[in-house]
Amino acid sequence: MAALKPQVRLLAFASLLNDSASEMIYPLLPVFLTSVLGATPVTVGVIEGAADGLASILKYFAGSISDKLPRRKPLVVIGYGLAAASRALIAVAGRWPSVLTARLIDRTGKGIRSAPRDAIIADVTPAEDRGRAFGFQRALDHTGAVVGPLLALLFLNVIHVPMRTLFMIAVVPGAIGVVMLAAFLKEEERPSERGRLARIVDPNRSQSGQDARAPGSFYFAITAVALFSLANSSDAFLILQAHAAGVSTAMLPTLWAAHHVIKSLFSTRAGALSDRIDRRLLLIGGWTSYAIIYAVFPFAHSLLFFVVLFVLYAIPFTLSEGAERAWISDLVPAAARGKSFGIYYLANGLCVLVGTVLFGEIYQNVSAQAAFWVGAGLAVMAAAAVLIVPRKSMT
Repeated sequence: MAALKPQVRLLAFASLLNDSASEMIYPLLPVFLTSVLGATPVTVGVIEGAADGLASILKYFAGSISDKLPRRKPLVVIGYGLAAASRALIAVAGRWPSVLTARLIDRTGKGIRSAPRDAIIADVTPAEDRGRAFGFQRALDHTGAVVGPLLALLFLNVIHVPMRTLFMIAVVPGAIGVVMLAAFLKEEERPSERGRLARIVDPNRSQSGQDARAPGSFYFAITAVALFSLANSSDAFLILQAHAAGVSTAMLPTLWAAHHVIKSLFSTRAGALSDRIDRRLLLIGGWTSYAIIYAVFPFAHSLLFFVVLFVLYAIPFTLSEGAERAWISDLVPAAARGKSFGIYYLANGLCVLVGTVLFGEIYQNVSAQAAFWVGAGLAVMAAAAVLIVPRKSMT
């Protein structure tokens, strides 16, 4: 098995550093906003909703722009740089509007970098190895989600630093990642003079002269992804369900850490498996297992049951995350990868937002069981929709 490209390893390590920094802050942010800055729970919801909505929209535009630039690297570096800078702003915030600004800057960074980053991974990786490459990136991202909270516990409970100092410390890992990307991320220049002239004649052609339009199979794939995103509502409801069933507050971070440990350990292997078999089988298996686990959640009423479910809940994402991104890159020409990943992230983000609102309404006004079962049904529909998409790869 060939080694992953240096660009893939570097981008994955940057994800680890950035996510470690982000997860040092994110679990503490609601407490900081309400207890220190006097924000209301509604304000917290507005901040997070506005930030995530902005990121989803920007991912589309950044991906499209990256297809037209000589290199995608500047967008990736700027995106991670904005995220690092936002943490410093949170550390010195005196009022909640400053935190809103910081979160918007952070999500702007995420919106700018995500689609170009994934396009670079697809650009430098042969089609037969893309599942492993995307799985590796996701594995290190999840590793950061484990490392970050552990660092926060170390600094707050062992070293006893103030919360604001922790937020400033969180700037460091992200800044290291930015410097590494700026110094070491190599990317070949893509356009040619002939390609630029061709775009004047035919705007649907890329700077390299290739057709920059995504085929119909890509939009069928996006429909399937959108259906699953509707099912994949905020994981906060799982935490809420566990707490309502008697799981202690102190135990909740441990459950969540176990979930991310499983993802970090097995995402690379699952992605590599999708390179050897039809990627659609991994998606169907992942999304179907999600439906089964979601359908069982309302019946969990003990700590042991929840521990088992939270560990199993990592399986759907372990199977599907790397395969999903590799699948998208297989279906589109190289010249349309940035825009295609932008559409993918836009559909994913907006549908998760809609799905979360839908789940919350059913959870509050009907029952928890009904909410989880609706999510399970949507996941089954998404798995069935995968079968409509042809296997054809555009490499």
